[in-house]
Amino acid sequence: MKYKITSLFLLSGYSLIAQAQQPNIVVFLVDDMGLMDTQVPFLADANGNPVQYPLNEWYRTPNMERLANQGTRFSTFYAQSVSSPSRTSIMTGQNATRHHTTNWINSETNNKTPYGPANWNWEGLKKSDVTLPKLLQQAGYRTIHVGKAHFGCIGSEGEYPQNIGFDINVAGSSIGQPGSYYGEHGYGHIKGNKQRAVPGLEKYHGSDTFLSDALTHEAVAEVTQAVEAGKPFFLYMAHYAVHAPFEADSRFLAHYTSADKTDKAKAFATLIEGMDKSLGDIMDKLEALDVAENTLVIFMGDNGSDAPLGDEKGHFSSAPLRGKKGTEYEGGTRAPLIVGWAKPNDKNPAQKAFSVKQGYLQQQMATVMDIFPTILSLTEVKNPANHVIDGFDLKTQLSGEINKKRTETFLMHFPHAHRGNYFTSYRNVGWKLIYWYHPEDSVHPTYELYDLVADPFEMHDLSGNNKQKLTSMIKQMADQLTEEGALYPEDVDGNIIKPVIP
Repeated sequence: MKYKITSLFLLSGYSLIAQAQQPNIVVFLVDDMGLMDTQVPFLADANGNPVQYPLNEWYRTPNMERLANQGTRFSTFYAQSVSSPSRTSIMTGQNATRHHTTNWINSETNNKTPYGPANWNWEGLKKSDVTLPKLLQQAGYRTIHVGKAHFGCIGSEGEYPQNIGFDINVAGSSIGQPGSYYGEHGYGHIKGNKQRAVPGLEKYHGSDTFLSDALTHEAVAEVTQAVEAGKPFFLYMAHYAVHAPFEADSRFLAHYTSADKTDKAKAFATLIEGMDKSLGDIMDKLEALDVAENTLVIFMGDNGSDAPLGDEKGHFSSAPLRGKKGTEYEGGTRAPLIVGWAKPNDKNPAQKAFSVKQGYLQQQMATVMDIFPTILSLTEVKNPANHVIDGFDLKTQLSGEINKKRTETFLMHFPHAHRGNYFTSYRNVGWKLIYWYHPEDSVHPTYELYDLVADPFEMHDLSGNNKQKLTSMIKQMADQLTEEGALYPEDVDGNIIKPVIP
């Protein structure tokens, strides 16, 4: 069969491949899933070979393994340390320093925390913002949001995904966690945390349908409608799993009987396995609909792990990485990223144009800001000239090569209080700086410095031994904060606290 490719010019000025050739996209986003919450090994040895650690033996994720075998996974993928900043970065391609949603968004009240910047972007995304679904919508895609949104507070434009470019919204609102995972509890409407009851799934209330399954059923139905209508689709499948509450999915409990794990840890593991089942169900449906060869699947987490294992800043929940969600350490910001065609076929025109190496572990850095430009590259949709992107197109890295044009830096700015308080972490090539502002004593900031090549698990702070490197890293960090328009913590008198170069 011959394929005819034509360019269409829309009123918005975008050009695109003919609709019949437009690839479909599934972004499969898991809430609070860290790099080690899977049987798939993401960490590598000195020769680039995957290394299995004890946590990889604990979790069961056969469908993640299936996708990893037919695609590329990243050993060093950075997200923001909490939810809303990462989700806004996916939608905009911008770092949190630039879009100013620097903390998770509390639905009801402004949670800037005591010394946080007064003008941080609590209201989240606006109708006027350039967003990924809006650009794809303008290019002829059916844009489908299923699951957790968390793009804005109650009453904001960002509260509802329809306001930022999604044609369909299933179960998305301002809430950042489910009231319950149980259909018997109405996902919080009947029993559980009613303030966080999941909207729009009433037909499952009172049933034994676990939340992850209900969302999967809805996603499959929406994708089926798009295919039947002959429309390319962008499915943003944003699971509430594996965020607390850690309610066990009874279908999988028998797989987790270890005496040295708590009931919460076992429940968390069942949430992981139920999420993995969803991934497999969606991939199976893509094959049944005969669109798998033309559908790129991007599997990712939105921040580090929140697994209920050990303390927050030790080597437990993300072991051997240090720390968990919300912290300054690698376990707080490293998350899984796997990209693959739902059914590889190197003769498929879309796959020829956008090749993904199968079974490959890519060690070059990637970040949450890269999703936006990568999808635009895949779909040949243009980014508006006045919209700044902080991420990089992953096309070269997905082909198994190194992108020599990529800047090997990652800046994670958190001017709020959480598990880690008022800090910026900054990675430049193999070095990492953590800088604390200390609003109650702002003239005495503190720091830690790590050589991640020699010390990937952040065991040895070198800030006292290498003053020259410390000063250089703080200066580079401060310059990037300024360039991206960062907002800073404020001291007890309301004065802005900027980094001090020692």
